[in-house]
Amino acid sequence: MTLSETYWNLEHSYAELPDRFFSHMALNPVPSPQIVLVNKRLADSLRLDVEKLQDVKRVKEFAGNEVPDGGLPIAQAYAGHQFGYFTMLGDGRAVLLGEHVTPDGKRVDVQLKGAGRTLYSRDGDGRATLGPMLREYVISEAMHGLGIPTTRSLAVVTTGERVFREKWLPGAILTRIASSHLRVGTFQYAANWGSKEELQALADYAIRRHDPDIAEDEARYLTFLENVMKRQVDLIVKWQLVGFIHGVMNTDNMTISGETIDYGPCAFMDTFDPETVFSSIDRQGRYAYRNQPPIAGWNLARFAEALLPLIHENQERAIELAEKKLNAFPQLFEEKWLNGMRAKLGLFNEEKEDEKLAKELLGMMHHYGADYTNTFRALTLEAQGKEEMFTSEAFTNWYERWQARRKRQQASAEEANERMRKHNPAIIPRNLYVEEALEKAVEHGDYRVLNRLLDVLADPYAYSEKQKAYAVVPQSNGSYRTFCGT
Repeated sequence: MTLSETYWNLEHSYAELPDRFFSHMALNPVPSPQIVLVNKRLADSLRLDVEKLQDVKRVKEFAGNEVPDGGLPIAQAYAGHQFGYFTMLGDGRAVLLGEHVTPDGKRVDVQLKGAGRTLYSRDGDGRATLGPMLREYVISEAMHGLGIPTTRSLAVVTTGERVFREKWLPGAILTRIASSHLRVGTFQYAANWGSKEELQALADYAIRRHDPDIAEDEARYLTFLENVMKRQVDLIVKWQLVGFIHGVMNTDNMTISGETIDYGPCAFMDTFDPETVFSSIDRQGRYAYRNQPPIAGWNLARFAEALLPLIHENQERAIELAEKKLNAFPQLFEEKWLNGMRAKLGLFNEEKEDEKLAKELLGMMHHYGADYTNTFRALTLEAQGKEEMFTSEAFTNWYERWQARRKRQQASAEEANERMRKHNPAIIPRNLYVEEALEKAVEHGDYRVLNRLLDVLADPYAYSEKQKAYAVVPQSNGSYRTFCGT
């Protein structure tokens, strides 16, 4: 069969690993699936026939009612530190159908989220509700538009079932696309419950998939650790620069690929406050905005611990080598973050006082309760308003020093402003706008508000006329909370 005849081009390299890492699954059909969202942009990038995206056969596949041609449903096993406590986990409500390989050789996982119970479900029902699945679709597409590595959503279907989460809610399944679903927790699982040979098989597989250029290197496991660290640094820096708070940075939610995954209690900051926490279950602020960089470092240390038997046969030497790599994390993060802030301020070259300039601005934003995204938007458009921060003496002094700094570089003012436009989004998926769109869709079956939101979030750096309404900060009582939705 040709690719067009089968629609998918599925392979199953992960299923070639030892049986310990997964379990074969029978599908859990739902009574009356209906497709409510399809991602035509993503389908096109995967070379999937967009015209056939809503065929009856596709809907059955997206609902877990029918195995795609060439599919092999499995649930992956992994572990994780959840809020610091280690436990055995696994795909409790997700089924991996296979890996779609595009004509140009790109390989991505195709996973159904909310597809029913698996061997790893424990006391869960394996299902998902419509609101959280739509939320993941919206936020992951917003992240993609912002240029941040992320899993993406190909489709959302309603199931015709009701799922109980404190009350009865409409059930749904999301089709998630990812570079892979390999997590820090996957390696923790192998190190704790597998043999060294199984751990090595997993590491070699991950290297072939994400770092093939080092596959034959003698010190490949140490280099693999370094590469994963660099990807995580890049990811968390990008989160910080747009004010994104993941909410649950457990080790099972941190990917080896460096993609953002598992959009549960995540949100974007409005008012800048480093202590911001949205998650209803993060009562101690473990995953607050300020803590995301050190938590990423902590998670990487857990990853390094899992790899120790492969890094060197002598454990003390393995620890020494791993620590040397991990010790570079803080400086690497600070350098990447500062370069990102330079871009947000329209700076091309480096000067010693740049860090002070950036942090003074953030300090003022915190002191005056300024909106994070709109502050940089105003600077980009040279349109500072009458908000208290912009009329303060502190800001006037800062602004004069910033303008003097820009004039000392060779780039013109126009070039600096264009650099800012490319790094300061005009809009983000503001929490109350997202909630409004979800309420219309879930409670009333009206997807128009949600689709309009998706449209403007597709290119957040466009500074288009239709984006202006979404740049307005909605009135809030400051107590916005998000939930895992599981």
